[in-house]
Formats: sequence, structure tokens, C-alpha cells
Amino acid sequence: MKTRKQCVILVALLCTLTGMAADNNQKKVFTTVKANPITSIKNQNKSGTCWDFATIGFLEGEILRATGKTYDLCEMFVASNDYVDCAEYHVRMHGNSRFSEGGSCDDVIEVIRRHGICPEQAMPRPGTLVGDTLANFNEFFAVLEPYVKSVANDTKKRLSTQWKAGLQGILDAYLGKKPETFTYEGRSYTPQTFAQSLGINLSDYVSLTSFTHHPFNEWFVIEAPYKWRPRPSFNIPLQEMMKTIDDTLASGYNVAWGGDVSGNGFSRKGTAALADSLHLKVTQEQRQQLFDQWDSTYDHVMLIYGTAKDQDGKDHYMVKNSWGKAGDYEGTWYMSKEYIALYTTYVFLNRHALTDDLLQRMATANR
Repeated sequence: MKTRKQCVILVALLCTLTGMAADNNQKKVFTTVKANPITSIKNQNKSGTCWDFATIGFLEGEILRATGKTYDLCEMFVASNDYVDCAEYHVRMHGNSRFSEGGSCDDVIEVIRRHGICPEQAMPRPGTLVGDTLANFNEFFAVLEPYVKSVANDTKKRLSTQWKAGLQGILDAYLGKKPETFTYEGRSYTPQTFAQSLGINLSDYVSLTSFTHHPFNEWFVIEAPYKWRPRPSFNIPLQEMMKTIDDTLASGYNVAWGGDVSGNGFSRKGTAALADSLHLKVTQEQRQQLFDQWDSTYDHVMLIYGTAKDQDGKDHYMVKNSWGKAGDYEGTWYMSKEYIALYTTYVFLNRHALTDDLLQRMATANR
């Protein structure tokens, strides 16, 4: 996934070229309609780990909603485990898959299911091992990525298992060793027992999408490069997807969002809105055309936690980003409903927020 710096550069370039997303010198004013509880805004800094930060933030919000407890869970624990999984998959595919910093919400769920999780303080603070105060993958991935690709593209007929030890050595050197046990609030845990203590059920979370190159009311794996782990999303019409987002937020649940932030209208100042001429033209067909022509891609993950109106009465979603206190609204982005409708790749949410009818269709569809 794009780092904060890469996204800012790309968005700035697009704004200059098209003129459609030029930042207004006057800061927009938004009035909150509904805001669900979230944990503090983090900063992925120089790392392509938006998928990790956003999903961890989503789960922290789920724990807060379910138990009233606030946790700061460790994104680098997830990253370390997930890059092992991704590397093993890449090698099994003989290099015919993507190995990169990017990922998806499904990766975080699978890592916690298999390996558990730990609090932030159980591992070195991100970036500290390379002399930074925040996550910095510049040197790290310049070492890790060619290492994995050299193994996957090896011309030998047989691999030893030692490449896995080398891989883990690189991960430990740059992210820190994952703890086998740790103490949190006076109690001893393993990552697995800590995950079990958090009060959430990892089987509750599902992914929804809306495209026409697959039938509605069926599961399919979205053809997006950063979604390397082949986990399916349930396909529903656009209008139903948007209503599901609204109903989920209204019922007190948050929504993790994966989509495109290099589309026309995404501003580095903290807003995302389509040009006026596009406001009434977001259709199923338009979404599909942009996706098929690569005009809409999957390059960022954030957390939708509420709704708001701007000074003109237009509806927006309140979105928690992972770029620290960037933008005019200290890390929150106000994204118009039209923008979300056009540029969503998938949404990730708690199945308990869904209607009985949708749950029934999901249960009876082939997966």
C-alpha cells in the first residue's frame, strides 16, 4: 500500500493535473451527525501498512464498543507475522503473486486467529530500531523484498528451509522479535491468550463489495493486487452496500474501508468529494468502468466511524486515517457519500450489524 508520503505526492500531482480536486483555501466546516467511539489516531509514517493500522483501529473500536476497554494493539506484531505468510505464499507461487508492504483487513484477522496479538509496549516502538520515532520501512523493505523475490525466483530444483530463518532474521532486526510471553496490567499472557481475553469473536467479521463482473449475492475474491490473501467478499448491489454502511454506523458499529485515494477529489487537507458534475452520476456501471479501466484501484484502508454534514448540508462520512494529525481536521477525513460510492473496493464490518435477509443470502451462497 502507499505510504503517507507516496499518497500525498500522488494526490498533489493529480490535483495539479486535473484541477478537479484543487484544495480550497477556505477550510470547510462540518457538523457531526453521528460519531461512534474510536481509539487514538496513529501514524503509519514511512510504511505501507494502512491495512494494518486501519484494521487494528477497527478492532480496537470493536473492543471499546463491546467491553468499554481501551487498548493500544501492536501493528508491528501483525506486520511481522503477515510478511512471513505473504513470503511463504509468494515462494509457493514461484514468484507469481505480489510481495509488498500492502495487505488487507483479512490479513489482520488471519494473523490474530493464527498467532494472537500483543499490546504496543510488548515490542519495540515502530521505527526505533532504525533511529526513527515512527514506522520507517525505507531500508527494511529495500532489504526484505529482494530477499524474498530471490528465493521465489530461484532456479534450483529444490529449496532448503533455511530461507525462512533468514527471513525471520530480517523481520526481527527491523521490527523487533515477537514476544512469546509478556505482562500486561499485572497479568502474564501469550499472544494467543491475550487475543482470547479481548472480548471479540474473529468469526464475526465479513467483507462486502459491489461489482458487476461477478454475480450479486455470491462470494468472490476481489482482483486487487494488494489483496494477496485469497479471502472472498460478498457481492451486493451498490445501493444496498451504501445503505449497509449507513445502517451499520447508525447502530453503533464502525466500518473498515478499503478503496482508492488517488481518485479525483481526494484532498490532502482532509476531505474527499467528487466534482459537482459527478454528484448525481455514481452508478453501478460507472463504478465498474472505473475499476476495469484501472481508474479506480485499491490503494488505501481507513476506518469510517461516523457521519457529518458540511456547511452546504451535503452528507459526508467521518473517516479515521493513519497519517497522524495530518490535514485540517487532525487526522479525520470528511469523505462525501458519492466519493465512497464510487471508489470503494470493499468494506469490512461486524456481521451483527447486517440485516437478517443479507445474512441469510450470505449463509446460503457458495463460498
